[in-house]
Amino acid sequence: MTSSAPLAGRRGGYRKGEESRQRLLEVALREFGRVGFTAATTRAIAQAAGATLPSLQYYFGGKEGLYRACAEEIATRFVAMTQDAADGAAQALQAGGGDLRDQLKRTMAAVARAMTGADSAGLWGAFVSRELLEPGPGFDVMLEKLFAPGIELIAAMVARIQGRDAVDEAARIRAMLMIASLTAFQSGRTVALRVFGWDDVGQSQLAAITAALDAEIDAL
Repeated sequence: MTSSAPLAGRRGGYRKGEESRQRLLEVALREFGRVGFTAATTRAIAQAAGATLPSLQYYFGGKEGLYRACAEEIATRFVAMTQDAADGAAQALQAGGGDLRDQLKRTMAAVARAMTGADSAGLWGAFVSRELLEPGPGFDVMLEKLFAPGIELIAAMVARIQGRDAVDEAARIRAMLMIASLTAFQSGRTVALRVFGWDDVGQSQLAAITAALDAEIDAL
């Protein structure tokens, strides 16, 4: 009879390794967002994560690899939060039927939820804002996997709603403006809370934001 102990040990070691990798990512997201790529140090990140510098190098290869992994993590989480709405929109565009206004509203509501959530505003917001202002090693990752696909999908719906088959500059501009308007409740969250007298961006606040987006989409 073969003992299962070695297999259990391997599984336990893998699980601990994944937990250590994830802690490093969470700490790195905060640190890179707080001080930027240049000022952040892998030693400080490893120490804050309760890990060793060799383990950070093992998982990520170094500072640039860790930074790119942070960008990958943001893109992966954001896509997961908006995937259902994006798939429905893509299918409607391909089929050429359905109410594209409703699909666009659903897609923008998903984007709004993702951008105003606690993780996005707190953990991701500063990182993304820094990357947009001063593109670093993670910019191409987020452009390819997050920014460009999202803009193209929304622009395609805008163009079709306005009676154009091809995505053009005007549709892309409208798409970027719609997405950018939500940064007021992400990177600009503190200002929004103060101006509106909100304690947080909860369900009622999100409903008000999506209602404003719906009105904008109805006016297309």
